[in-house]
Amino acid sequence: MASKSQALIFTLKLAVCVVLVAWILHAIFAGEAENALQLGGRNWADLTLAEQVRESWAIGPASLWQTISGVNLGWLLASLVFMGATILIGVVRWRIVLDVQGLRLSFGRAAGISLVAHFFNSFLLGSTGGDLLKAYFAAGETSQRKAEAVTTVVVDRLLGLFAMLLFCSVMALLNWNIVMSQQRFMAVMLVVLGMLFLSGLIVVLSFWGGPTKPRLKFESLLARLTRGDALVRCIEACRAFGENPGFLPRVLGWSMLLSLACVLQVVALGWGLGLEMGRHLPVLMLIVPAIICISALPITPSGIGVRENLYVWLLSATAIGIENKQALTLSILAFAGSLLWSLVGGLVYLFFRSRISLDR
Repeated sequence: MASKSQALIFTLKLAVCVVLVAWILHAIFAGEAENALQLGGRNWADLTLAEQVRESWAIGPASLWQTISGVNLGWLLASLVFMGATILIGVVRWRIVLDVQGLRLSFGRAAGISLVAHFFNSFLLGSTGGDLLKAYFAAGETSQRKAEAVTTVVVDRLLGLFAMLLFCSVMALLNWNIVMSQQRFMAVMLVVLGMLFLSGLIVVLSFWGGPTKPRLKFESLLARLTRGDALVRCIEACRAFGENPGFLPRVLGWSMLLSLACVLQVVALGWGLGLEMGRHLPVLMLIVPAIICISALPITPSGIGVRENLYVWLLSATAIGIENKQALTLSILAFAGSLLWSLVGGLVYLFFRSRISLDR
């Protein structure tokens, strides 16, 4: 009976993987097909949904191969390494967050959960939707500290976003003349600064919580709600981060390194396409994190469309001067690299089993 149940679960997972992999491939092929049609003078937006699907699978595979074959293999592999490095750095950062709560998770197990989350990020809204699955699996790793385990996922994502926004803001100061001379950069930075303020405010309120009496009163009201006790435990778990003096610098340090790896992935692809990326590196260290942060907003699945338009809009600015076609190709290749690692996450998900291990 148990073997039949396991076989059914495996079959269901396989079906989910097949559907999601098909979605991932369609997302890549659609971008390539849109690029190819625009070069032919046709407007992608004028096509019906059925026509877009047909063109994606008819044109997309050959167009993708043509794009990839035009990239220097060494730089293409380097970009994949940098993309993988972002996932590994994220695992290190999450384990630091877990450690504050007294939750011990092996690097391999944390990496497995993170890869599964990365897989689901490829089709859920924004680029953080997979964190819902990550929180679910994190809660499944413990029987007594589920609220704390879920809190670590939220805090890890929040600090990662805050650090990348901070990284982008620092780079804006170093590129102040360019930002002030380009209206499109000014518009993007207004969004980034708004997100930085909100995320920073949430961090401060979550970690330090303000005066004790209002906080305790709020928690007592919260405890009366359904599942309110779990919410109170989440709030108390957040306070543990604020009480650990070395926690924030360590997490922000690793997050800054992650931001740099994201930039280097795009730079490597640009060099692979024969673009002059070196002299634009300071500006790219502003643009790439800004695009990643804005694409993380839950607007479209995996930020598709938002990301590509931002790459074309910003890289084609006079400060950089990359052609629209090259900027779009760069965006598609960067996304394809992320999706390749998503396929690795799909394989992990296929054989992934939940188990309680954090209590041991």
